[in-house]
Amino acid sequence: MSASPPAHRHEVGTLDELREAGHTVVRADGRAILVVHHDGEVFAVDNRCPHMGFPLARGTVDDGVLTCHWHHARFALSCGDTFDPWADDVPSYPVTVEDGVVYVDPHPAAERPPAERWGERLDDGLERNLRLVVAKAVIGLLDAGVAPTDPVTSGVRFGTRYRADGWGPGLTILTAMANVLPALSSEDRKRALYQGLVEVAGDCAGEPPRFDQDAFADRDLSRDRLTTWLRDTVEVRDSDGAERCLRTAIAAGYDDDALAGLLLTAATDHRYLDGGHTMDFVNKACEALDHVGWDDADEVLPALVTSLTEATRSEELSSWRQPVDLATRLTETFDRLDALIERGDGREWSEPDGFVETLLADDHEQVVGGLEDAIAAGASPTDLADAVAMAAATRVAQFSTANEFSDWDTVHHTFTYSNAVHALTERVSDADHAGYRAVFDGAVNVYLDRFLNSPPAAAPDPTVGADEDVDGLLDALDETMHREGSVDEAGRLAARVLAADGDPARLKRRLGAALVREDAGFHTFQALEAGFAQADRRTGPARRTCLVAVARYLAAHAPTRREREQTFTIAARLHRGETIHEE
Repeated sequence: MSASPPAHRHEVGTLDELREAGHTVVRADGRAILVVHHDGEVFAVDNRCPHMGFPLARGTVDDGVLTCHWHHARFALSCGDTFDPWADDVPSYPVTVEDGVVYVDPHPAAERPPAERWGERLDDGLERNLRLVVAKAVIGLLDAGVAPTDPVTSGVRFGTRYRADGWGPGLTILTAMANVLPALSSEDRKRALYQGLVEVAGDCAGEPPRFDQDAFADRDLSRDRLTTWLRDTVEVRDSDGAERCLRTAIAAGYDDDALAGLLLTAATDHRYLDGGHTMDFVNKACEALDHVGWDDADEVLPALVTSLTEATRSEELSSWRQPVDLATRLTETFDRLDALIERGDGREWSEPDGFVETLLADDHEQVVGGLEDAIAAGASPTDLADAVAMAAATRVAQFSTANEFSDWDTVHHTFTYSNAVHALTERVSDADHAGYRAVFDGAVNVYLDRFLNSPPAAAPDPTVGADEDVDGLLDALDETMHREGSVDEAGRLAARVLAADGDPARLKRRLGAALVREDAGFHTFQALEAGFAQADRRTGPARRTCLVAVARYLAAHAPTRREREQTFTIAARLHRGETIHEE
């Protein structure tokens, strides 16, 4: 029993009284402290179980082990350390006995900085897939002043190391949430990171870790040869060989532009890989490195290899072959790309009126031919990716609820793919051939989705709402997320908010708040982030269409059970020191 400064001591009572009672609870400076007499010694710990706040005074002590009777968390009474990682350690307090009187110090010196402690707990939560621990850690880290990039970095490194299948939905969600943090309130940033990190932990739970392939010893291979090798190994679905090629490029010091270009090329040798997921994974891995730093490229980018080598190739699907052989039609275009690019060399292209409507046409030749003409007129891959992304957003905004519910995923995949292509063509400086191939894949999928706009949902009237109360409209939008079947109403309300408040920030904040409180699926997280990314690039009606698309997609997938929000709320209340159970 160590001595405490007299000014910090709080009197508990006499030792004889404590010995007879076995334990007591005292309140000191806002803390409820459990003081226990056991095996001839006196110990003091916080009376709240760190797991979910149940009063430990209602537990039992046996052989130096304090057991909470709610979830049976166990703690070493002498120091507060837990036997059960899901429970966390319970704070312990120094006690002294002087002249038969017991004193407790409610303000012990901190053993280590909060950021260090919560960083370790985040690792525990990821390793054991413990949602409550992840929630507590995220809240603790951000309240300790840790930058959001720190937990993002922990999640990205964990997710790429401990999932043999490599990059997946969890890492995509985490990166998407990191991207939208600036649009959210401070409390919802914690929720967003918690959601992403929980998804990473779930993806890795029970999975074997990744084992790295080595880079080639020759660091002087030409970029053309290394690109050819990567494409050849992906072509024959050789994951090990493809990883060695990619690791060699990283070890040779390729910058982010070159590495992204290498991946974009490998992802476009076949049509619309894995329903668009492969391209989105490539883009999200690059965006993750923008957050955590490109020095981590050797850990992150090789995790993409299996999504390239094991992907479904859309030219193998009947929808790309019948009734129109779209794959062969694009091959014809790609054979003429050099000539089209040469014709457009030196020319400046401005998007003509109605170009997006051309991409939404029911005639595939009108779509493909319109893109070919644009290239010959000087349109860059980024120019065309911008237009295709807008067309894809329109498909979501006008999705007909007469379709089967699962068809939401179809228009969603095209939109998130097109958003990824747009971002990658902006990132890669020499994206010409690969960028154009990616654009055509997206445009063909916009064409294939045409029946999902039959009939198209009516576009909201942009003049309605200009004189309305924005807060009232936002509250009404919230209500659409609490009942099923409010898709069209959510879209109309989003448009009315924008009509009443030209700045989209409040609408984005409210949509983000709705998302991070749901048990949202992979696609819903993608939909919000892609919609925000596209809206940020646009103004006027185009921006409205993107945010209407987000509102409609979220409303279609809400409400959920909101189990994750319940867990987060418990963690937040415990962190604030609130009493969840009567003590």
